[in-house]
Amino acid sequence: MYKAFERDRADGLWEETALSEAIFETCVELARRYAARLGVRTLDTLHVAAALELKAQEFWTYDGRQGKLAKAAGLKTS
Repeated sequence: MYKAFERDRADGLWEETALSEAIFETCVELARRYAARLGVRTLDTLHVAAALELKAQEFWTYDGRQGKLAKAAGLKTS
């Protein structure tokens, strides 16, 4: 599985992007605002914070709680 990912990366299907330290502040703010109400965990808030930082136009997830958080944070979800 990892070899397939490495091939996809080499073919340009995945793009690596550096994230600023501000992502952690956003992560904490999301946790403070939504964790108790939505039951989200640290990785949920980190993923949504990264999407916000990268100015994602759409957030895809199969995780219900993560999707609710993304929507609450103003992201379009699928």
